[in-house]
Parts: sequence; structure tokens; C-alpha cells
Amino acid sequence: MMSFNNKTFIKPLLRSPLRSSLRSPLRSPLRSPLRSIGTLVFSSLFVVSSVCAQQASNLDELLSRLETGQIAQTKQNQAREQEFTLKVNEQGRLLNQAKSARDQAINTSTSLEANFQDNEVKLGNKTEALTRRMGELKELFGVLQQVAGDTKSKFQTSVISAQIAGRGEFLDELAQSMGSSSKLASIEEIERLWFELQREMTQSGKVHTFTRDVVMASGEKQLTQVTRVGGFNLIANGRYLEYIDETGSVAELIRQPSTRYLDSAAALSSTPDQAVPFALDPTGGSILSLLVQAPDTQERIEQGGPVGYVILAIGLVGLLIAIERFITLFLIGGRVNRQLKSDKANSDNPLGRVMLVKEQNPKADTETLELRLSESILREVPKLSSRLTLIKIISVVAPLIGLLGTVTGMINTFQAITLFGTGDPKLMAGGISQALVTTVLGLVVAIPMVFIFTLLHTRSRSIINLLQQQSAGIIAERAERTEWTERNEQGA
Repeated sequence: MMSFNNKTFIKPLLRSPLRSSLRSPLRSPLRSPLRSIGTLVFSSLFVVSSVCAQQASNLDELLSRLETGQIAQTKQNQAREQEFTLKVNEQGRLLNQAKSARDQAINTSTSLEANFQDNEVKLGNKTEALTRRMGELKELFGVLQQVAGDTKSKFQTSVISAQIAGRGEFLDELAQSMGSSSKLASIEEIERLWFELQREMTQSGKVHTFTRDVVMASGEKQLTQVTRVGGFNLIANGRYLEYIDETGSVAELIRQPSTRYLDSAAALSSTPDQAVPFALDPTGGSILSLLVQAPDTQERIEQGGPVGYVILAIGLVGLLIAIERFITLFLIGGRVNRQLKSDKANSDNPLGRVMLVKEQNPKADTETLELRLSESILREVPKLSSRLTLIKIISVVAPLIGLLGTVTGMINTFQAITLFGTGDPKLMAGGISQALVTTVLGLVVAIPMVFIFTLLHTRSRSIINLLQQQSAGIIAERAERTEWTERNEQGA
């Protein structure tokens, strides 16, 4: 009996026809995938032969086991090959379906593109035909669209919309529909546009009273009776209102114009059925807003700052002095006039005190009396011209102080320009305006002071001239009497 080991048994096995049969399929078109399968089968056979060689007790049993294992392995490999072939076929079918779908999509796209081009040509032709058929109507509808847009903007800001709301919605829809498509306006839409224009013109010439919610200056909303003056102004309770087009609400002006405008508004509110003077704003609120923004006298004074208050204080002092001087000179002038009508000297007036000098010196010669009278007049001059020099000084100093405030304000303005630049004209205009207020205040004080000084000085000089005139008359009278006395003595 011959002995066999595993190596001597496997070696001829590898050279057996089984090996040839495993190699032959590898030469097929599926060589690459089947190569892995052959390697797997060979490894399985090697393991099986090794196990059989270990467990078999003789060669026949071993051969039988090998044949059985080869058959089972062959069936398994065939099943795997069939499964792989089915998958390959399925992938090929899916690939063919994808190619077919792609080709169909390309054909559809080509057909749609051709249809699109044909439709573009047809649309162009129809548009051209429509343009030819419309003729002058096309210009009409273009003008209609423009008028609708302009009218909508006008209605949006008109105070008539505070009474008649919703007019702009129709015009907005009409303008948008005519501008976004080739749709033409109907006869009804054209007639409505004409109606709205006619109603706007009609209402612009009427004064109408209606009731609606008004936002008061305090922020509260009240149902108030509003009077609309054409398309110009809105008033209620003697106060001016404004129409806010962004929200469609009516609000009371926080800051009202001057008293004369409020008086006219109050008269119209109280008597809407009668003709009363009223200040119209033909701009629809622009002029009114400027009047409202304009500062009043108190605000102008506050803009002057400390310098402005100093000027006003000086002016007040000068005014008090002027009043006192006017009263004093008026009383003195009245007393002097009464003294002119009386031969008896009275000491309550300058002329009377001058005449008393003549009575106090009855025997004085002419020269002595002249000196006495001049002395008396000189005593009266300071009383008559007292504090007039102070008024003159105020008339000169007030403009200088105003100029000082202006220069200071201009310096502050230029400093603000240095910090913030010239991008905001209101910043410069406001600073310059504030700086010029002090000059205005100085001139307001100086000009009246000049006139007052001139009047007071003229009045005092007239009284002084009267005293000098009467003094000259007294001296002349004394000289004539002395001369007459001497002639009588010489004649005797």
C-alpha cells in the first residue's frame, strides 16, 4: 500500500481537467468578473481537498468526496454567474431606457423651441397689426395713462381727499393695468376718469363742512366738524389742520400761524354760510408751513441769547429815562407858557426863577443884571438837559453791542462748520440768522433812542432859548429905563 500526503495529492489535482475547466470560462467576454469567481472556487476546492484528505480513510472515499464537492461547487458557481448575468442585463436595460428618455426630451425641447419661435413671430405680427388698427387711439390711451398717473399723484396730496376718500385707488389700478399689459381702457373707465377730474375742479371752488376724525395737538383723536376751503385749507374750531397723505388722516397743526390768520379761521368756522375775509394758501399748505416755522418775536429775542437780553435791558432803561424826560419837559413847558401870560414871577418854573432875579436886583446896573441872569439860566440848563446825554450814549452803544453779538455768533457758526462741514445748509443758515438777531435788536433799540434824543433835546433847547430870549428882553428893558432916567436927570 502506498502512502499519500496532502501535497502529493493536491499537485496532480491542480493539473486535472477541473483546472482547465476553471480557466476556460475566463477567456470569455466576462473574463474580469469571472476571474474573481474562479479564484474563489479554487480556494474552496483547496480547502475541501485538504479537509477530505484529513478525514478520508482511503483513496476511494476521498475521490468520492471530491467529486461530490466539485459538483456542488459547480452548481453554486453557475447560480452566481446567472445572477451576475441578470444584473448586467438589467443595467443595460436601464441604460437603454435613459438614452431613450434623453432622446425624447431632446426632441421635445427642439419642438418647443420651434413652437416658441413661431409664437414670437405670430405675436409680433399681431402686435404690429394691432398697432396699425389702433392708429391715433394708441396716442389717446398713452395720454390717458399719463393723465391717470398725474391725477393720482394730485389726488394723493389734495385736501379734498380728506372728505372724499378712495379716489386714488381707481386711478392707480387704471395706470398699472394700462402700463403692465396691452389691455385698453373701457369707455366706463374713461368716463370715470373724466368724472373724477371734473369733481376735483368743482370741489376746489366750494367751501364745505363735514365731520371726521381729527388728531388733535394733544395726540387724541376726536370726531370734529371740519371746514374745507376749496382745495387749499382745512380748519376746525378756529385752528388750521393739515392732511397727511401717507396715512390719509387729518391732524391739527401743533404750531399755529399768527393771530390775524387764526382770527380769519375762527370767523369762517363760526359763520360758514357768510362771506368773511380768509387767508388762503394757494400752494396747498407750503406757505402755511413756512408761516408756522417762522419764529415769533419772543423766539427771536431768545435767539439773541445773553447779548440780546443786555441790549433789551439797556433799551428799557433808555425808554424809562425818555418817559421821565418827556413828562418833566412837558410839565416845565406848560408852566413856562403860563408864566409868559403872567407879569408876576413864580418860582415853580425856570422862567419865573429868571424873572425873580430882576426883582431881587432892582438897582443893579445893566451889566450886573446881565451876569445875574446868565447865572440863573446856567443853573436851569442842567435841569432841562438832564440825562439826555445818557439816552444819546444808549443810542450809540446798543448797535455796538449788537455787532458784538453778531461777531460772536458768526464765530460759533464757523466752529460748527469746522466740526460738521457744509453738508447741511440749515446749520449755517440757522447760525447766521441767530447771529444777526443781536444786530437787529441793537438797531431796534438805537433807532428809537435817536429819535427820542432828538425830540427831547429840541424841547429842552426851545425852553432854554425862551429863557435866553426873556433874559435879553429884561436886560433891554433895564437898559432903556436907565437911559430914560439919565436923560431926565440931565434935563432937570
